[in-house]
Amino acid sequence: MSAATATLRPTEPFPLPSGLSLARRLKLLLSFSRADLSVSPVDEWQLKSALLAFLRNPPLSLSLLQDSDLSVSRLPDLQKRRRDDPVASGILYVRDLSFLRPGNRTGDNEAEKMTPEQEEKKYSQWRSSLVEKLDGIDLNLKGVMYRMSVEIPASDDFTAMKKSWEDFYASELFSTRNPVRKIAKRPDTILVRGVPSRWFAETRISSKASTLVTHTIFSALGKIRTLNISNDDELEEKKDETNKGLISGLNCKVWVQFESYDDFHNAMKALCGRSLEKD
Repeated sequence: MSAATATLRPTEPFPLPSGLSLARRLKLLLSFSRADLSVSPVDEWQLKSALLAFLRNPPLSLSLLQDSDLSVSRLPDLQKRRRDDPVASGILYVRDLSFLRPGNRTGDNEAEKMTPEQEEKKYSQWRSSLVEKLDGIDLNLKGVMYRMSVEIPASDDFTAMKKSWEDFYASELFSTRNPVRKIAKRPDTILVRGVPSRWFAETRISSKASTLVTHTIFSALGKIRTLNISNDDELEEKKDETNKGLISGLNCKVWVQFESYDDFHNAMKALCGRSLEKD
């Protein structure tokens, strides 16, 4: 088991080989619907500007939020939508989580008292509180009202994902279709998609992902049994907010099978809620 992933604190970045790191951030999926009878065209710039102003000012006071941390895009075929259907969507990233880290104040020894589990609970409570404050708010843009809905991506909710795979394997254990009933199974494989191939390539040799480099990078998360890399050619077929901006042919997908469930578990926890970044 990777000791580093097992003791990783919830707001800490996790360094990886080849100048990569997993940076903690909050990602929220946004959906905008009309809150009045207006049929005015959606102004994406105004919608983004109004939301940024709301987020940066009290009571939320996310003053370090960058313009690039929020994207808003109008949905196509608005004329064919029902009145209650969303007219725009967006993604919000909150990257500065330093205010959640204990021990930042002079003489504060809270960091020494809190365990990673307690810090994770504190982060989860703050995240839930933020979602509750944002979900359902109305934005008034020059007399046109929009209502915003907010949700956490399924891939960013580790607790929910863990419960889903535990429930799945528990049901398989007692399924009559299972030829080896009463033999408990647990997951061991992670699929990472939409990552730039050049980040896993051998420097100055190729732009294609290298098995050796990729193996070295993911070995930091745990002991690997098998690893497979291929081009992510399905990105263009699945156009949604989770892979917006990704270009098919320049990205790859990586299957990583770990030797133990514990390594899989800790790797999933390290990847969940973090973005892969390159120095």
